[in-house]
Amino acid sequence: MSIPPYDPSFLQDLQWRCIGPPRGGRVVAVAGVPVDPMTAYFGAVAGGVWKTTDGGTYWENVSDGFLNTSSIGALAMAPSDPNVIYAGTGETTIRLDVSYGDGVYKSTDAGKTWIHLGLEETRHIGEIRVHPNDPDLVYVAALGHAFGPNPERGVYRSRDGGRNWEKVLYRSPKAGAVDLAMDPNNPRLLYAAIWETYRNFWSLSSGGPDSGLFKSTDGGDTWTEISDNEGLPKGIKGKIGVAVSPAQTDRVWAIVESEQEGLYRSDDGGQQWQRVSDNRDLIHRPWYYCHVFADPCHADTVYVTNLKMWKSTDGGCRFEQVTTPHGDNHDLWIDPDDPRHLVQGNDGGACVSFNGGRSWSNIYNQLTAQLYRIDIDNQYPYRVYATQQDNASICVPSATEYGAIAWGHCFSPGTGESGFIAVHPENPDIVYLGAIGSSPGGNGVLQRYDRKTGQIRLVNVWPEESTGWAPKDLKYRFAWTYPIAISPHDPDVLYAGGNILFRSLDGGGSWEAISPDLSRNDPTKLEASGGPVTKDASGAEGYATLSTFVESEHEPGEFWVGTDDGLVHLSRDGGGHWDNITPPELPEWSYVGCVEVSPHDPASAYLSATRYKLDDYRPYLYKTEDYGRSWRSINGDFPQDQITRVVRADPVRAGLLFAGTETGVFVTFDDGEHWQPLRNNLPVVPVYDLKIKDSDLVAGTHGRSFWILDDLTPLRQLGPVTAGAAAGLFPPRCRIHI
Repeated sequence: MSIPPYDPSFLQDLQWRCIGPPRGGRVVAVAGVPVDPMTAYFGAVAGGVWKTTDGGTYWENVSDGFLNTSSIGALAMAPSDPNVIYAGTGETTIRLDVSYGDGVYKSTDAGKTWIHLGLEETRHIGEIRVHPNDPDLVYVAALGHAFGPNPERGVYRSRDGGRNWEKVLYRSPKAGAVDLAMDPNNPRLLYAAIWETYRNFWSLSSGGPDSGLFKSTDGGDTWTEISDNEGLPKGIKGKIGVAVSPAQTDRVWAIVESEQEGLYRSDDGGQQWQRVSDNRDLIHRPWYYCHVFADPCHADTVYVTNLKMWKSTDGGCRFEQVTTPHGDNHDLWIDPDDPRHLVQGNDGGACVSFNGGRSWSNIYNQLTAQLYRIDIDNQYPYRVYATQQDNASICVPSATEYGAIAWGHCFSPGTGESGFIAVHPENPDIVYLGAIGSSPGGNGVLQRYDRKTGQIRLVNVWPEESTGWAPKDLKYRFAWTYPIAISPHDPDVLYAGGNILFRSLDGGGSWEAISPDLSRNDPTKLEASGGPVTKDASGAEGYATLSTFVESEHEPGEFWVGTDDGLVHLSRDGGGHWDNITPPELPEWSYVGCVEVSPHDPASAYLSATRYKLDDYRPYLYKTEDYGRSWRSINGDFPQDQITRVVRADPVRAGLLFAGTETGVFVTFDDGEHWQPLRNNLPVVPVYDLKIKDSDLVAGTHGRSFWILDDLTPLRQLGPVTAGAAAGLFPPRCRIHI
């Protein structure tokens, strides 16, 4: 039965509840306030803008309700007016989980309210600079689309506070601006770094003939390329970071990805350069870092952020580490009046220092965790599990006897930052999780965690080293987020998905292959990632693998499998035979994020897919009612600019579905014919996974930690009659009183 969307007012009292964890996610944009040292801001890469007024002891989100996207790539406060803040959306650290933005936002009341200033199609913004004396004169370094060519990229300028923009520097549709430096003593002098780069599902490219360094001496009216000036490296360049010294006229720093990579310095405004350091520690994985910062008071002091943070006090020749609370360091703000006052952003959050980096504020006070796949145990109160990007896996209780849920109530079941996680349904002390990138064990590392003993045991399918290797040269391929599942019919049966589906009958002690290669196995998409300057075969870009797996709850041995290169397969005999049941209308190379078997009909299943890394941001939702022999689209009236990551079916009400997107959760009451947002107080955030636990809907967000929509009873009972009534009563779910 077709059910038109309900009036949002009928759903507004359904409130989401954040349960944490308060462990920060990646931050690439920070800003401080010189006239108020206790105040600072950070932009989470998928969690909006946050503010502290007590030196980092407590952070509060100040952008909820104003932003249409959640990823912040740049922040800038107007030096002449601390009430004016510009935020550029879409990070330029374009790793596999990168989120895109929708242009520039501005606050004129220190973050209380925000307005949208346009530049929607820039998608990813690397830097913003504001004139030191005019808060309305602002420049934006726009990278543009990360997944395809587009013209809305380069350096933009506004003279009226963002009401109107002009593109003042443009290189090509495949290269955009990633960094921008302004001389505070002569703001007509600008330096811009242009970066040719792109990413898709199977590869990352950093560098090309369109990468380069540019200078303007007239406030951006005209630009001169200085990429090949004397002393700078010749040939193809990749990512470049640039900074101007406020303490010495004409001193410019550049950290350059090239065959002669390193830190370069010019003392004549960019005419001549010298490489002052070729220290590899300054330029690991340049596409991910490549940032340099000049001390505002001491000309010979310079900082470089990378895996670690580095400081030189002798003009860049020798560096010492500045210890930060977390590795993978990105942005740094230095107080122009007191260089001991720092605000820093890293993969664990944002932190503040008042003693030059000898100590920092805490990062376990930020609800910006970036979670991948989730699972839920059968305790009471139940606990929610996930892998957290740039951290270890995490377990958080859904409730505590104290009311609040603190960091002390959480624990890490293993070290997995990537992939799926599966909790033993009869023994919640046993947890299986993917840990590529955060554990020894090589390709497809799989951990078995026992909370009772505290032991982590590696139970990989095939413990083969993969770092530095092309996927085509590996025996088996496992993605960063490869599927791990426990059989709903036998809790001792464990599954793991590489390009082949594997089964273990002894908790991972031994494995057997139960499928052929279920991917397209296109060798042109299995080369080592990276280049043309720096390879990045770190295991994150594995491709042609399983992306989702489910064993039907209705029938043991009935397996539904989706791949990251756009195929769907079904086996109904325990893996003995496989049928390709890919929906004919699903475009090639789609990422199949979720297959959900209907709890009401064993022949029915739902599928969600996305193609956003091919620069296609449309939704892809399908349903089959005959074991995949035919499919129909259930996009209905789903917004055409929302990518679909996950779809879940309610086990009580047939036709009640929930979909996770890049900005939140959508709901349908008629099996996908009509959709509407289920946001209410849920912030704008990517939702990577959804699970229904009894009558609760649990969301694993990739930027704002876990959220729970308590009690789906009203949604299960809502009908045309109740929705049309002035008031209605719903029988409540069973309550437990303790």
